[in-house]
Amino acid sequence: MGKILFVNRGSGFMTDALKANLEKAGFTTVSAEPDVQSIEAGKEEIDLILILAGDYVYNSAEALVYIVDISRDEKRPICLIGYDDELEAIKKYIPENYIKTEYKRPFDAKYVAEGLKAIAAQEEEKRSGKHILLVDDDTTFLKMLQGWLSEKYRITAVKSGIQAITYMANHRPDLLLLDYDMPITPGPQVMEMIRSEYNYRDIPIIFLTGKSDRESIMNVMRLKPQGYFLKTMPREEIVKSIDDYFEAHRWDDVRT
Repeated sequence: MGKILFVNRGSGFMTDALKANLEKAGFTTVSAEPDVQSIEAGKEEIDLILILAGDYVYNSAEALVYIVDISRDEKRPICLIGYDDELEAIKKYIPENYIKTEYKRPFDAKYVAEGLKAIAAQEEEKRSGKHILLVDDDTTFLKMLQGWLSEKYRITAVKSGIQAITYMANHRPDLLLLDYDMPITPGPQVMEMIRSEYNYRDIPIIFLTGKSDRESIMNVMRLKPQGYFLKTMPREEIVKSIDDYFEAHRWDDVRT
């Protein structure tokens, strides 16, 4: 199933029960003391970080900050177990957006193991999933859309057409979701630039925009994008439309 960096101090009945249930769920556990040296020694090729809190969290700021660095750099989720005050102490050093889930003491070791198994499967699917490049100058919508799609897809978000072109010089996304009305370089021009590059001309492009007038739609459709979606569509319809696109083209990358 995967490898867990299990950060805790000492041993006991619940610690041993949790490790046993994690192993039954298919995990390999690597125990680390709450200090930088011990965590660094066990961090290689991990899939999840599990912190079993104790009194030590009140004096382990350096270790907790280092765990955030690992989570950020390696894109590995952090899961917590502890009493309310311990969890609050941890959150002084680990921002909540890095915390995938938390379990409060007293806890059921089997329930925790099954929950972590589901999280690990979701993370693996995300890492091996399709990569979508979002291009939109509306940062509020961009952040919202990133949140909608990041549960299923690997997401990169940029705020301009030029940033998209620059990013694609070294990366090849599976799909571009492109806004129409952007300053300096509007969506149709970005698409024309991409289509003019031999190495990128076959990358699918779907417009996701607020422009619903006939002239704008016809201006884009002559470029033959893979779709034209409106931002006014409900969240569920936008996500389903993207899911449906990938499902319909799931064999496109197969080479005979």
